[in-house]
Amino acid sequence: MFTGLILEMGGILSVKRRSGVAILSLKSNEISSAAKKGDSISVNGVCLTVVDKKGDTLSFDLSDETLRSTNLGSLKTGDLVNLEPSLRPDSRIGGHFVTGHVDVTGEVRSKVNIGDMMKVEIEVPDSISNFLVEKGSVAVDGISLTIVDILKNSFTVVIIPHTSKLTTIGFKGPGDTVNIEADILGKYVAKILKKDGNRDLKFMKILTEEGYV
Repeated sequence: MFTGLILEMGGILSVKRRSGVAILSLKSNEISSAAKKGDSISVNGVCLTVVDKKGDTLSFDLSDETLRSTNLGSLKTGDLVNLEPSLRPDSRIGGHFVTGHVDVTGEVRSKVNIGDMMKVEIEVPDSISNFLVEKGSVAVDGISLTIVDILKNSFTVVIIPHTSKLTTIGFKGPGDTVNIEADILGKYVAKILKKDGNRDLKFMKILTEEGYV
């Protein structure tokens, strides 16, 4: 489990592919100092397990499914990725709960400067649209962001200078692929509403009474 608050960017050293699997190696300054084999690390929002550590170099196994369904499959030497260590029992939660299980990949459609900030529009498949809400949370390449607008097949987020400087969203532009994970709370709500029509009405009544809808 993660929070979507990126600790640092790491540099890709190599992606060695084999039959149905790949070994990704990256250089990290802060995270590598405390990481050990078996630890979970979020890499561009994908939960990966450290399989080897040598100094400031961390290595991870990537399955064929991970290569196919996330933007990790297109990484090459020199690319930068967002890194976050997993939550500890005493960790402060400043973003939102992020599982590291990417739902879909999206594509940056546009990027517009608004003063010191940037408004980014990201195109996404219809399959995830029901889980996205205005002012709700979403993880983009592992970054916890707040949705501003819900558009047809896309949504927008506003990026503050701090986030732009310290994460990959700062240099990604139109046509670039990003990993998208919807807020897990929205997924559970959607499942409950879909499961039982009678329960739908009761649950919606509770949400309305509590001021959520």
